[in-house]
Amino acid sequence: MTPKLRNPVLALAMALAIAPALPATVAPTAPLTDWPQVRSAIAKDAALEQRVREIVGKMTLAQKVGQMTQPEIKSASPEDVKRYYLGSVLNGGGSWPNGNKHAKAAEWLALAQRYHEASMATDMAIKVPVVWGTDAVHGHNNVFGATLFPHNIGLGAARNPKLLEEIGAATAKATRASGIAWVFGPTLAVVRDDRWGRTYESYAENPEVVSSYAGAYVRGMQGSLKDDANTIATAKHFIGDGGTEHGKDRGVNKSTTAQMINIHGAGYYPALQAGAQTVMSSFNSWNDVAGGTNYGKMHGSRAMLTDVLKTKMGFDGFVVTDWNGIGEVPGCRNDSCAQAINAGNDMIMVPDDWKAFIANTIKQVESGEIPMARIDDAVSRIIRVKLRAGLFDKSPAQNAHAGKDDAMQARDLARRAVRESLVLIKNEQPVLPIARGKKILVVGKTADDLSNQTGGWSITWQGTANTNADFPNADTILAGIRDAAGKDNVTFSLDAKGVDVSKFDVVVAVIGERPYAEGDGDIGPNGTLRHSSRYPEDLAVLQAVAGKGKPVVTVFVSGRPLYVNDLLNLSDVFVAAWLPGTEGKGVSDLLVAGSKRYDFTGKLPFSWPKSACQTDLNVGDKNYAPLFAYGYGLKSATRSKVGKLDATYPLGGCGMSNSFPVFSQADRASFPLTIRSGSQQLVLGADLNSTFTLPGVTVQTSQVNTQQDAKLVTWTGPATVEARGARAMVLPAAASANAALRFDTIVSSAPAGKVSMAMGDGVLDTTALFKRLAGKGKQTVKIPLSCFQAKGTDLAKVDTPFSVTSNAAFAAAFANIEIAGGAAGEPDAVRCEELQ
Repeated sequence: MTPKLRNPVLALAMALAIAPALPATVAPTAPLTDWPQVRSAIAKDAALEQRVREIVGKMTLAQKVGQMTQPEIKSASPEDVKRYYLGSVLNGGGSWPNGNKHAKAAEWLALAQRYHEASMATDMAIKVPVVWGTDAVHGHNNVFGATLFPHNIGLGAARNPKLLEEIGAATAKATRASGIAWVFGPTLAVVRDDRWGRTYESYAENPEVVSSYAGAYVRGMQGSLKDDANTIATAKHFIGDGGTEHGKDRGVNKSTTAQMINIHGAGYYPALQAGAQTVMSSFNSWNDVAGGTNYGKMHGSRAMLTDVLKTKMGFDGFVVTDWNGIGEVPGCRNDSCAQAINAGNDMIMVPDDWKAFIANTIKQVESGEIPMARIDDAVSRIIRVKLRAGLFDKSPAQNAHAGKDDAMQARDLARRAVRESLVLIKNEQPVLPIARGKKILVVGKTADDLSNQTGGWSITWQGTANTNADFPNADTILAGIRDAAGKDNVTFSLDAKGVDVSKFDVVVAVIGERPYAEGDGDIGPNGTLRHSSRYPEDLAVLQAVAGKGKPVVTVFVSGRPLYVNDLLNLSDVFVAAWLPGTEGKGVSDLLVAGSKRYDFTGKLPFSWPKSACQTDLNVGDKNYAPLFAYGYGLKSATRSKVGKLDATYPLGGCGMSNSFPVFSQADRASFPLTIRSGSQQLVLGADLNSTFTLPGVTVQTSQVNTQQDAKLVTWTGPATVEARGARAMVLPAAASANAALRFDTIVSSAPAGKVSMAMGDGVLDTTALFKRLAGKGKQTVKIPLSCFQAKGTDLAKVDTPFSVTSNAAFAAAFANIEIAGGAAGEPDAVRCEELQ
């Protein structure tokens, strides 16, 4: 890949952010060759700096380290803030005041006020107010009743920096209503591989869009830090989180220095120029292979946090770590990491182990492992930002918006943002807008599901465990269609079973991904981009309504572009709706003709793949050949000529690793789980909330590693659960050598009878194995394929690579079922003699 700075928009943004050597009227014509000096809109103030020195000069070491410590609200009380001089608290995703998911603004404010009062009641010579930080990443998304905007990927499709400034301002106002003054946003990742579970947190694959949005959002959120509706902004995650190999969360970015500066750094220059006061360290590592320098984990990189960010770029705010990020630095723990502090992290996010962190850090300073000058610098930066933000001047309760639920509402703005974010990518028939009075059949799991519609980071961290009742000020897409078309003209069927399509004028299918956040959404190095492999129910519902003589309009709700050729072939019209948030009427505004006419204006922020393994797909790359290019987007009056697409895909993944997925988050469809009892058989659907039962066996969705990643199988009598495909598996070479059947399991109830596992004709007695695992929590099991082969398995003929049979009571959850090359030779692999 080569740095992409061809567009003068990015060049001009950088020119405006770079120190006086570059006049604002002259844009550079070539990519940057080094990290630029950035001139912040918030300049140093001599009087404020004198006050910083006065405050820090009167602090004890314990008080200084306390200011650098940020625990989670579930593990630190207001009394703790007072006793330990805590400089900050945060609420993680799915953490609410008093554990109340439905807490309103007043309850959030009350806790914020108690924290503030505690910080002003310490024995410090000069009292320093605590600052509360939160992940308000698409509106004030942790709070019941707040407006949730489209996730960043949708906003990237809008190509509208002014809209971003308005959303930044609205989010800040909503946050201040709850008593919180610091937002962990905006995210400035430039995503290069859509398999990353945080792709939807990025505005675009093109750094030009990220650059054009970064400053606008910070200006909207922070303003001049003088208004009651302003909050402190955070440029995150520094740096390179969007460029990890295989799109692995917290993985390794192997960009060159030029790529890191010009691609992954593009958003930081305008964000810091606009005055962003905090920067969050990134979980990823950076190994500049071409340049011969391995910078390691960003949380531990002095070269990046101090030499680049603070020295070369001139950042004078403070750097905060990510959740337990210091624990990922080699040689460190969650409660101890001198390297991270010496690297340039100023405030340490230590959700739970904060007391031990304080004690350990004090000892490290006393021993000289951390210089006192580094501590003084960190605390000075924290105090500087608190003074600039006016936190010394008034309490949370004195804010003009304090405790006001209506301050968390910006529904008209969000609805407009949704309209601008939708991208029309297929339009073969003159269907849109649907005239009022037409009979509309709406199908699909996401039509009436606000959890799917809002995605991750919505009330809860993963966006799961939510119902429509958790979003009181919201409209589903179905509700929007009913309102626009007239409720008597709209019929809804979740799966289209038993519905006579001929009775309707048009079908609207609302389908897509289910919620996820961070690594839980990673597809993995061997996973494909094929949507139907993870959500086969979406293909099934389109198959039920397509080809019936009525036009099919598909609204695809997702956090990334995906390989959907099979779905496109079944659709006359296809709309990429991303993750629109709480305003479903923004979608219906473009689907159904109303009193005011709207049209599609969104452009693809990410290139759309034409094959299942087209993962390295970014505009400007060599051999760039997407199905739909970056920037593509139709108007409703424009006919497309997509035609019939190749919908084939490689069984067993993309062959980029030594694993072959059987049943996992990477692929749930190639070998779908089935339960058998006697002559009865039931193929399990992908509905995570369903319970499947046959005589002697029940299957429910559960958790082994991450939310909803597993199936809990409870036997009460003879029955089998198996992963059976339509054709025999074909193992790639890397997954064949010294391979094992590998899966994660939690055995919650030991076998009361015999348990066996089969692969083809080979059957193994696994009773003793599962008895040994009972009650030991999550375990990873590796059964060499040679064990099955010794019992008669022919790997060339296996269409059921996973099968567990019990003849009596037994309960175990299973996740991440795969064939793993090399796993048979690992020390913890099961020995065949244990399975006789």
